[in-house]
Amino acid sequence: MNSATAPDAFFVEYTSQEAILKYTRATAGYGISYLLNHDYKAVYFDALAALPPGTKESGLRLLEFGCGGGMNLIHLVSLLDRGGAGVDAAVGTDFSPVLVDAARREAGHYLSEDKNKKLSFHVARNETLVSDLVSSMNGHRSALTNSFHFILGINTFRYCHRAQKQLDCARDIFDLLVPGGVCLVIDMNDRCFFFRDSLKTRFHLQPPTDDDCSIPSLEEYTAPFDRLGFDVLRHEHFCWIPHSSGQSLCHILASLSPVLNAVAKSRSMRSLVVARKPMASPDR
Repeated sequence: MNSATAPDAFFVEYTSQEAILKYTRATAGYGISYLLNHDYKAVYFDALAALPPGTKESGLRLLEFGCGGGMNLIHLVSLLDRGGAGVDAAVGTDFSPVLVDAARREAGHYLSEDKNKKLSFHVARNETLVSDLVSSMNGHRSALTNSFHFILGINTFRYCHRAQKQLDCARDIFDLLVPGGVCLVIDMNDRCFFFRDSLKTRFHLQPPTDDDCSIPSLEEYTAPFDRLGFDVLRHEHFCWIPHSSGQSLCHILASLSPVLNAVAKSRSMRSLVVARKPMASPDR
């Protein structure tokens, strides 16, 4: 949820009370809670397995960009703790100061004091991630470079594409990751009928909206990482469960997912890209 050129309406949308309700754990809905414990959890742990041997045992440094109200990062810290992986530090960023404040409150509510001390949330835009983090943390760029093991962005990278700043964001991610560090991006699938009036636009019954045009393809999500020299480990469509779905719909779609994947995986709800920074960084 980011855009350096965001219009006033966009800023209002993500600094409103409605945004707090939508992007914080208690009021976000059953669907996102289910995904954090199932589909998303599975891809997170698979991506973490691609880190260099011994990384998880020595203490992970995590960063989530476009973190909203922080529920995803907070939940991941809890999952890792229960799984025996040490978290040395976890950082969340978002362009909305209202959501950053909400994330800080969420961490205090859902995590123990000891775990909460390892988290920090900062106002930073995806498109200028490093410079904004340096400013917010009152630090130096050299201290952040090559410092994170795992960076993730959930439903936020498409806004970089909308602003035509996707390469800037991917470059900052590259600089922030340690050699061998992993980035994971989950975002909307432009081929999913639920995210656009595909039939109407396809048959020219109505022109495409701005939202229709702003959802990148899987190839477009992948391209910045490929161009900058990441090793792209996964790029695929997955997940049939909406964030806003209720309990009954979640379980129905979960049971149907194997069949849906077999016949129409490219139409699933999400695009997934997992990319690893090489141990020897290429010239960019």
